[in-house]
Amino acid sequence: MGVTSPLPARVLAIDAGNSKTDVAVVTAAGEVLATARGGGFRPPAVGVPAALDALAEPVARAFADAGVTSVSHVSACLANADLPVEEEQLATALQARGWGGSVAVRNDTFAILRAGVAEPRGVAVVCGAGINCVGMRPDGRTARFPAIGRISGDWGGGWGLAEEALWHAARAEDGRGEPTSLSRTLPAHFGLPTMYALIEALHLEHIDHDRRHELTPVLFATAAAGDPVARAIVARLAQEVTVMATVALTRLDLLDEETPVLLGGSVLTAGHALLDDGIRDLLADRAPKADVRVVTASPVLGAALLGLDRLGADREARERARGYWARP
Repeated sequence: MGVTSPLPARVLAIDAGNSKTDVAVVTAAGEVLATARGGGFRPPAVGVPAALDALAEPVARAFADAGVTSVSHVSACLANADLPVEEEQLATALQARGWGGSVAVRNDTFAILRAGVAEPRGVAVVCGAGINCVGMRPDGRTARFPAIGRISGDWGGGWGLAEEALWHAARAEDGRGEPTSLSRTLPAHFGLPTMYALIEALHLEHIDHDRRHELTPVLFATAAAGDPVARAIVARLAQEVTVMATVALTRLDLLDEETPVLLGGSVLTAGHALLDDGIRDLLADRAPKADVRVVTASPVLGAALLGLDRLGADREARERARGYWARP
């Protein structure tokens, strides 16, 4: 009796975010041979070589578990690959690692988009630490934004919401702004009595800078309790999400077609009713054919599907890969 040889590994799928990295080794038939998880991918903070060194650790584990040393194609969806020139630089650096015969790098928002659709067609808005939006069509056309922050016209994301809430709360307490419960709920989260105490603690770094993101859920809770200022901030985010999605749909000539609009990231998947209802109401008015969905699938699935798309895999292979990440 002959021995059946293992299916060849064809795709190394990488979804690398600011806080964690997921990788998977996938065959051309969509079978997942191995997966691994690593830390965050932050080239701006540590430099590209160090960021790739950190990425190499989960890749090595996945390769070892799959029993391979390389693949046909590397499909990498990476945080901080915000501009095409950055994607090209990172693709060149990844190619030098020798992990695959070919390399394609995209911003990590594309992974969430592809994970949420049966074919590469639709728009995704992601709101986690920051905010971003991308769109794509099967013919390869894409729509995207620089998503670098205020200098590229962005507003929103967990960090931006926390900063906005702090701004309003500080002005409410000292009399420059409209009264808001945020001046009480924000400092109370850290066990402090006043906004002045919170401002001092943040400025003197008695509270670590990275803990500011904890204030975003406080903002939403305060809004849900009826505070007008907090509700206005949430309404502004709903407006921003709607604008980004509508512009992307327009750029891709999809505004008048039934098109999936995917919502992803920690803020948009948290189930904040005020935000969710606001987005759906605004899109119903401005893009009535948008099919709004929340994406909860693992983004590394999107990276794997993009890789299988590149290799011309059939529908059965794509569904097999999707089934792996859909397991309970």
